[in-house]
Formats: sequence, C-alpha cells, structure tokens
Amino acid sequence: MKLRILLSYILGFFCIQLAIAQSDKPVRIGIDGLSHDHIHGLLNKHKERTDIQIVGIAETDQAMIEKYAKLYGFDKRIVYDDLTTMLEQTHPEGVVAFNSIYDHLNTVEVCAPRGVHVMVEKPLAVNSEHAQRMAQLATENNIHLLTNYETTWYPTHYKAYEMAVSNQAIGDINKVMVNDGHKGPVEIGCSPEFLAWLTDPVLNGGGAVVDFGCYGANLMTWLMQNETPTSVTAVLQQIKPEVYPKVDDQATIILTYPQAQAVIQGSWNWPVDRKDLDIYGKAGYVKALNAHDLEYRLTRDLPKETLQVTEFPTAANEPFNYFANVIKGVFEVKDTDLSSLKNNLIVVKILDAARESAKKNETVKL
Repeated sequence: MKLRILLSYILGFFCIQLAIAQSDKPVRIGIDGLSHDHIHGLLNKHKERTDIQIVGIAETDQAMIEKYAKLYGFDKRIVYDDLTTMLEQTHPEGVVAFNSIYDHLNTVEVCAPRGVHVMVEKPLAVNSEHAQRMAQLATENNIHLLTNYETTWYPTHYKAYEMAVSNQAIGDINKVMVNDGHKGPVEIGCSPEFLAWLTDPVLNGGGAVVDFGCYGANLMTWLMQNETPTSVTAVLQQIKPEVYPKVDDQATIILTYPQAQAVIQGSWNWPVDRKDLDIYGKAGYVKALNAHDLEYRLTRDLPKETLQVTEFPTAANEPFNYFANVIKGVFEVKDTDLSSLKNNLIVVKILDAARESAKKNETVKL
C-alpha cells in the first residue's frame, strides 16, 4: 500500500513537471502571407522571443521572401508556396495571417479543419458572408479565431473603459467619437505589396472605411458590450482620386443606439497620424488621446485632469504573446473582448452597413 502511494506521488510529481515544461515551451507559429506591412512587428527580434517560435511561412512572392529573409534572418527553408503544405510540413499550433482581408477566409478554411488556431490582422473579414463562414469553421473545429488591432494594446483604452463602463464615473455613455488614420498609405510609404491589395475594393473591401473605420467599430462594440447599433449612416469620399482611384480615402460613420451615438472618422487625409477615443457621459468625459495620454473631467464642476497610463491590465501587452497564451489556455477570451470573434462579427456587420449606406445615400437599419 505504501509503495502504491509512493508510486502515485512520484507519477503525480512527474506529470506536474511535464505540464510545467510544456507550458514553458514556445508556441509553434506559422505565418500566412508577408504582404501586410504589420508583419514587421512580428519578424522584428523574433529570434529573441521565448514565447513563440516561427516554424513556417506560406508565401509565393520570391522578392518579398528574399527581402524579409535578408532583413530579419529567417531560414528560407521554412518558406512554402502554399498554406496547406506549410501546415503539413511544420505543424504549427497557430497561424497569423498577414495577407489581404479577402484571403482571411482561405486561411481559416485551411487551418480550422486541422485544429490550427488563427489570428488575423484587422478587420476579421472583407464582408459578413466571409465572416459568418469563418465563424462557422472556427466553431465546428473548436479553434480560436482572433482579430488583432493596434489599439487593442493601448493602456489608455483600458483605463478609459474602467472609468466609463466598469465604474460609470462619467455617467451613462451617450456620445463616443473615434478618430483614426494618417496622411494616406501611399503618402507614408507603405510597401508596393501592401498597397496592391489595401487600395483594392475587392481584396480590402474598401479604402479608409475598412482600414480605419474598423477601429471605431471595434472600440464602440466593446464599450457597448457587443450591442449591435440600431442604424448605420455613412459618407464616403475620394478626396484624392488621382492617388486612390478605386476606393474611398475619407469615411465618416455614425452609429446609433437607443441611448447613445458614435461618430467614427477614418481617413487617409489627416495632416498628422491619429488614433484617439473620446467617451462622453451625462456627467463628464474621458479621452484617450493616444496609447499613454488620458484626459478626463468627471463632472462640469471639477477641473480637467490628465493622466499618464503605462501599466497594461493583463500579463500580455502585445498580440503575439497574447495569441500564444490563448493557445496554451493561460488566457480566456471573453465574448466581449476586443479580439473576440463575437465582437468582430459585429464590426464586419457595421462595415457592410456603412458601405451600403454610402452607396444608397441613406441610413441602414440593423
């Protein structure tokens, strides 16, 4: 009996040690495509990371492969012509998509049946038809399907959420304004490979309305805890048709809710780069001016105050460590999270309605 207990103890000890060792192992990550310029954020210093290991890349553009292999020092032997072959040869646990928005569906169609988790760059899909199919595949195959936004990693957004939603420190929210964009992808020097699909109405689904409208839709859906707006009204313009002949470069989207309204301004015509969020309640306001600067006024009787926000509310403060920990089961993805599938299905629905509204020159009811 004592021997049996001792053996059981030893076995339990080694099982715990094995679990710890496995949790410390880097998560095997594959990359689908290199044409999205956000790829630099992943490849930069990838060899120094201990949380993830890039085991395979799917890409056909030899010039891009040569450029990035030289720039970031990855072995070209891990590059494959298609995603299926890459998965079968390298067996990643998760795949990050850095291809066109239109191609996100193909990424999920290939990965999901193999049980490979997926994280795409924003937005989730080019339209709701693609998004619903992706969601179906993710659910049927029990994989995580996440969407990454730069603004998900702004500490100020979580502080603003805490004040406005969790603590209701400014009273009931009735107006939100989100401004995103820059001078334009051509003007800021995006790569030709990126521009080829970013300025294509099929491959990107639109111009600034998709590229920057999605940020506001994502944040407002988060603030409203996945409530779908009752209506969407949008105006899209081509301020620079000589530069962007196929897509809009200026977008204004108004979302209405029973007791609130959001104005989302996405543009490739701002004189300066901006990603800012203003939340107004019945008593006061809070503004996330950028990733770290917060301004607030809780009531009209109190003075304006400013705050530097540096601490992130979770252990992961960037997308790839977050993805790795979700795959490991360390982090739970809540339906209302910024990266969640449910939030981003609503985002795509909003973008669909915005394009329809602009095309018909009328408000679209949801």
